[in-house]
Amino acid sequence: MSDGNTPNQSCGGKKKAMLAYGVIQISATVVSAIALAAIALTLCPIEQQSKAFNYCVAEIISQGETNSQAVRHCNGW
Repeated sequence: MSDGNTPNQSCGGKKKAMLAYGVIQISATVVSAIALAAIALTLCPIEQQSKAFNYCVAEIISQGETNSQAVRHCNGW
């Protein structure tokens, strides 16, 4: 009779282990999604800053300066 109870006991442990694995997997996916969203949000100001820099360089070049002088001016040198 003890042989009939052994598979049921080991099956309960496997269910708990699989449940824990699933929870960990879902948690890791959520953390990854949050990290990707944070990275995307930090790239928006960089794009705006790049547009402003390019506008500054184009304006300085239109005033007759060279490319290198325009870049130095817009960098604050």
